[in-house]
Formats: sequence, structure tokens, C-alpha cells
Amino acid sequence: MIKEEMLSRITVNPQVMLGKPTIRGMRITLEQILLALAGGVSAQELLDDYPELEPADFQAVFLYLAQLVSEEQVLPIKFSSLALADKLNIIYKRRL
Repeated sequence: MIKEEMLSRITVNPQVMLGKPTIRGMRITLEQILLALAGGVSAQELLDDYPELEPADFQAVFLYLAQLVSEEQVLPIKFSSLALADKLNIIYKRRL
């Protein structure tokens, strides 16, 4: 299956699950799938629990995430600890 076809399984609709990415427009979010897998639930268990899921859906989830991570950049931020303390103090005072 080509990337575009695979990624078409991931849908975003503001009217479904608050706009979070879902599997094929269903009320199953990528977040739910990932948290379940990270929690030790196997892909097979998810397929058994959600018969509407297909094995290719898991591939689509991982491809989607791989693309997100590939675009991520980590940039160093230089600051003095005193300046940071001042900023945090200002933020704290605003919340009071």
C-alpha cells in the first residue's frame, strides 16, 4: 500500500472526537490506539475488541506518527536561571 493510501486511513474532523486524528472517521483515536499499545495491549487484542479495525490501520498510525516525528525539531534555548525564575514568578503572580 502506498503512503498516500495508507495515510488516507487517518482522518481529522472537528466534529469527531474534538478534531483528534482518528482511524477512518470512526470514534477511535490514534491516541487511544497508542496508549493501549504502550500499556501492553497487543494489536491482536485491539483487533478482537474493535472488529472494525484492520491490521493496515496500525500501519497507518505508525506512518502518521513517523511523519510527525520526522518534522520535529529541537532547538536549544539559552537563558539564565535568574531570568527564568523572574519569568516563572511573573506567570505565577498573574494566576493569583
